[in-house]
Amino acid sequence: MNDSQSRAQTRVAVLGLGAMGLPMARHLATVAQVHGFDPNGERSSLADECGITTHTNGAAAATDADVVLLAVRNGAQLDDVLFGTAGIASSLRTGAVVLMTSTVGIEPVKAAAAQLADLGVDLVDAPLSGGPVRAGSGDLLVVVGGTPEARRRCQTVLDALSSTLVVVGDNPGDGQAMKTVNQLLCGVHIAAAAEALALADSLGLDPARTLDALQSGAAASFMLGNRGPRILEAYEEGGAEVLSRLDIFVKDMGIVTTAARGLGLATPVASAAEQLYLTGQAHGLGGEDDSAVIRAVAPNRPAR
Repeated sequence: MNDSQSRAQTRVAVLGLGAMGLPMARHLATVAQVHGFDPNGERSSLADECGITTHTNGAAAATDADVVLLAVRNGAQLDDVLFGTAGIASSLRTGAVVLMTSTVGIEPVKAAAAQLADLGVDLVDAPLSGGPVRAGSGDLLVVVGGTPEARRRCQTVLDALSSTLVVVGDNPGDGQAMKTVNQLLCGVHIAAAAEALALADSLGLDPARTLDALQSGAAASFMLGNRGPRILEAYEEGGAEVLSRLDIFVKDMGIVTTAARGLGLATPVASAAEQLYLTGQAHGLGGEDDSAVIRAVAPNRPAR
């Protein structure tokens, strides 16, 4: 059997067909048989249109899967999807691999891995970074924690999703640890970009020209270049297209500060950024794109 035949026979279940899950499922369908489930009927319909075989529940999608990719919101959803009333754990075949792609924190992943191990199922901890567009083209950063054997069994999926694949350890939770560090920087950089552009606007500078200038010098960063144009749309009617919700960074910065506090480590910059996202959420911005955090800094644009 050649490699293409082997890949075509790999059965992958994608549970969670949201902003990241659906483009990943669509891309994985080029290298594997992909089944999916999402409780939102609209998302399932979109997956059907992409050629994904969808099911009415997670257990049906996961039955006989070689790899079950989870794209969930938080640790509570992870536990519910696996072990809740309609959990899939009992439907997984021995030798299957659960591929955890979301950022939920170290301890929830360790706990889930221990419970799955009792069922003969491995968990590979592989949180992602890169956003929906890159997810759809297999251009993600994937940081991985899991045993070498478990990683081998889901290598086709990991390779298909990633342009950069970094193995950070042999244990579930190691990937979450690295992603926690990553999210500290991402969250701080977005908040800093919003503050900088709000300051420029208040000083009477043209925000678009300011952004172009900043991206040409030492102040440039990926997040400034990526979120900057969306930050400039934040005051427009409807705001920027929602590619990454603001309340995701409420969650992620909470993971960062909780982890640091547990270690007795001071993270004053991350804590300040967390408060900014919490302020945005308190003002009803949680469901908007995270670029809307500028409106937590300056609720209204300065009058000209």
